[in-house]
Amino acid sequence: MSLTTSTRKNPAAAWRHLDLSLAATAVITSIFGCVMVYSATHRKLAEAGLGATYDLKRQAAFVVLGIGLMVLVASIDYRIFRDYTVVIYPVMVFVLLVVLTPLGSRSRGQQGWFQISSFQLQPSEFAKLALIVCLAAYCANQRGELDWGALVRVIGFAAVPMALIYKQPDLGTTLVFVAILLGMLLVAGARPRHLAVLAALGVLGVVAVLQLGVLKHYQLDRLGAFLDNTNRSAYNLNQSKIAIGSGGVLGKGLFKGSQTNLSYVPEQNTDFIFTVVGEELGLVGSVLLLALFALMVWRTWRSASLAKDLSGTLICVGILSMFVFQIFENVGMTMGIMPITGIPLPFMSYGGSSTLVSFAAVGLVMNVHMRRFS
Repeated sequence: MSLTTSTRKNPAAAWRHLDLSLAATAVITSIFGCVMVYSATHRKLAEAGLGATYDLKRQAAFVVLGIGLMVLVASIDYRIFRDYTVVIYPVMVFVLLVVLTPLGSRSRGQQGWFQISSFQLQPSEFAKLALIVCLAAYCANQRGELDWGALVRVIGFAAVPMALIYKQPDLGTTLVFVAILLGMLLVAGARPRHLAVLAALGVLGVVAVLQLGVLKHYQLDRLGAFLDNTNRSAYNLNQSKIAIGSGGVLGKGLFKGSQTNLSYVPEQNTDFIFTVVGEELGLVGSVLLLALFALMVWRTWRSASLAKDLSGTLICVGILSMFVFQIFENVGMTMGIMPITGIPLPFMSYGGSSTLVSFAAVGLVMNVHMRRFS
């Protein structure tokens, strides 16, 4: 019996092709993230009387749930998800609509969460994976040849959730969707002239958004902080650069960062978690973290190239685009080379929805890799 036939008839055989390197990298990075979250929060939580390990315990619980979700997603043949996109897409849009109603919860100026007991569920995070699966299924049906009509439909599919997420308003996640769309179009068969037209329209769109006052004032401040040190939002960036720069080569030592212990960097356990790594573990720790991310990116790209079909390749490429953009944008904004957008660092930033989606994304990549012979 051939390997292909054996894998098809016995789903358990797929687990023999599990990418242990990718799974281990995700788990190790998340443990690294738990340590950094504890370092960023233990002192102020203890002073507030909540217990120094409050955020650590919650983040560790998210990691455990995330690992379970990763295994679950890897267990279900990705082609089943592909076959149910006619259900997945409308459900995604419906949930993003509902979160904008009074049923949704408002936090930090955004109407983007469902409050479930003490847990805040962020639908836009899960919508990333839903869109990736839906676009992969549609583009695969086009057999790698996207004409203008198919291209317009693909953009329309992505534009609906993007508009709803921007309405929250969540500019950072909207930009992640743009990165996912462009990355998948590059592999799905979009011609160079299509991409050139899209690029031109994108530039015109950015100019129009800036000139017509579509963005709120605080959004403009955050986006422009890395260019203007007098900007009201430049305080976050200045403190971030001080923290990273003060770490030097070897860092100040774990739990010994002055900027971190004195809570000088706002949102340090979420958006600016990389500053804890830079200050306390220095260049060595930062390079180690980036090496883990590089390994994760490489294994994802490898799974994309080995996938059995185009839909599997596109799923991996969409997840690759999501991870690469979020890593580059998050790390870049802490160093002042990218705009401040509030995008979490995968597996590192504190937060249940982001952690669960990151693990689910790795589960999808593992899923494609495991079934490359079936």
